Amino acid sequence: MNKIIFFFAIATFSSLSLNAQEKINWISLEKAVELQKKTPKKILIDMYTVWCGPCKMLDKNTFANKSVANYINAHYYAVKFNAEGNEVLTFKGKLYENPNYNPKKAKRRNSAHQLARSLGVRAFPTIVFLNENADLVAPLKGYQTPKQLEVYLKLFKGEDYKKINSKEDFTKYSNSFVYEFVE
Repeated sequence: MNKIIFFFAIATFSSLSLNAQEKINWISLEKAVELQKKTPKKILIDMYTVWCGPCKMLDKNTFANKSVANYINAHYYAVKFNAEGNEVLTFKGKLYENPNYNPKKAKRRNSAHQLARSLGVRAFPTIVFLNENADLVAPLKGYQTPKQLEVYLKLFKGEDYKKINSKEDFTKYSNSFVYEFVE
């Protein structure tokens, strides 16, 4: 009987460990920048709003995908940021806030956060990629399936994005791409 309980406990623990690895480890932008100093990695910021349907689909269909989550955790510092929220943060020595935030509108459209504006985010969802120095690399607007996002995750992970100078270059890159993520 003890052996059965022991094996059940091991199976349960293993299952919990695997599930923990399948979720994105979201952290604050300030924490991501701090971690970059010790271990340089690019930063991925999910700029969302609470009222945005495609933002919720991105969470449910794409960020919950095991392959996407594991890849992001391995190669990026992941930040989830409410682009219309009232968070106050310091980024690159500057204070960012949402001075026009209205708590009565907390569950629907609100004013844009200063950080979202400074990164050029005007549509939701937008995934923002920052390099190892926390400088803007590129914003990716709109809902992305796991397969669509895979191209960008791998493009921006290293330095391949620097070779893309035109739409034709990107088409050539994406056409030669070997997809690995399962939807």
